[in-house]
Amino acid sequence: MATPQAPHRAAAAFASRDFRRYQMARLLVIVGAEAQAVAVAWQIYQITHRAIDLGYTGLALFLPGILFLLISGHTADRYDRRRIILVCYGLQCVCTGTLFYLAWCRTQHAWGLFAVLFLIGTGRAFSGPASSALVPHLVPKGDFVNAVSWGASIFQMANFVGPAIGGLLYTLPLQHWLPASVGAHLVGGAIVYAFTFACLVCFLLLVGSLSVRPGRQEQRAMSAETLLAGFRYVWHKKLLLGVTTLDLFAVLLGGAVTLLPIFAQDILHSGPRGLGMLRAAPAFGALTISILLTWRPMRRHAGARMLFCVAVFGAATVVFGLSRNLALSLGALFLVGASDMVSVIVRSSMLQLATPQDMRGRVSAVNALFVGASNEFGGFESGVTAQWWGAVPAVVVGGIGAMLVTGIWTVLFPSLRQVNRLSEEELRGGMQEAAAAEPA
Repeated sequence: MATPQAPHRAAAAFASRDFRRYQMARLLVIVGAEAQAVAVAWQIYQITHRAIDLGYTGLALFLPGILFLLISGHTADRYDRRRIILVCYGLQCVCTGTLFYLAWCRTQHAWGLFAVLFLIGTGRAFSGPASSALVPHLVPKGDFVNAVSWGASIFQMANFVGPAIGGLLYTLPLQHWLPASVGAHLVGGAIVYAFTFACLVCFLLLVGSLSVRPGRQEQRAMSAETLLAGFRYVWHKKLLLGVTTLDLFAVLLGGAVTLLPIFAQDILHSGPRGLGMLRAAPAFGALTISILLTWRPMRRHAGARMLFCVAVFGAATVVFGLSRNLALSLGALFLVGASDMVSVIVRSSMLQLATPQDMRGRVSAVNALFVGASNEFGGFESGVTAQWWGAVPAVVVGGIGAMLVTGIWTVLFPSLRQVNRLSEEELRGGMQEAAAAEPA
């Protein structure tokens, strides 16, 4: 007789005290970071009045991820991941304090802001793998997929709230309520950075209160072998190679977010308000599906459903590219975000559950590189192809490319579509069976 399956609890992960505290910390720090991003971008543009400098902000944040990729992954596996997070966000506090000082002094030099952004990116390069590898320590194995779903929901909530708070605080007229000597300086970015600093302090207090102490996972000292172990592990485990590269190429080809201002102004003729709605639509779709999956998680055919959703991502991108109606465009972008969120949850669960504890930091660093490349270089690719062919052909061809990648990956990586349940036992066992079947 089959053992009856335990009833699913939508908030199962929140039974863990450490998980509750960590997600509250994440919510606060992401809201603060998103608010800070709005203020930095506006401040830089006010100084230089050059659009390319807005691109440099992303580059300054992304470069450390490339430069410190190997070291950051090894560090996450070699040392206590909770302490790594605390040190990195301590650096973030220093950086935000510096941004506050520059705004207080009303700096007219953008290079100082770029230098601070590079340091922020450095902290993220080390904290990212450590944070991803920490989550499995916070909840029982059976609740991990639920934890990933809730983590994705909280991330999307913060992405909604953070920019709105940043824009509101930037325009807050505190100078009318404070002494002139203070109010003259505590305006614009300075208010936002003070808010972000407060969020960072709360984050440090909450993470510092976690009872989990994930100590050293990797016992060997740093060497070329240990630094490259993450790449070698992903390369030899075809399931992990397939799931990471699928997201890389699908989003690299199918990303349309960079071109939204062109669609809002020249194609849909909806102006700034339309642009705001277009930018919000994918996040709304992602938030909706992430909340749905916390209540009705995928119990079967996770791999096939992920591949189907990546194909939907490409098809919805094509519909958006061809649309001349704002409502239809918003619906297409909603599907883009919703389908991508399914891929995010399945991919994140596969990466952590199919990877041994002592390798999770380095594998997470490899995945972070691929995600960063798909987002940052995907925007660059969209801009280049739009310059060559125009915005509409660039988006349509990119969406078709994403669908083609899905079909090709289904053939090249059959282990992806064969994944049934998102569990450590099945994913590890499936990889071992696939490795045993490979010719010697």
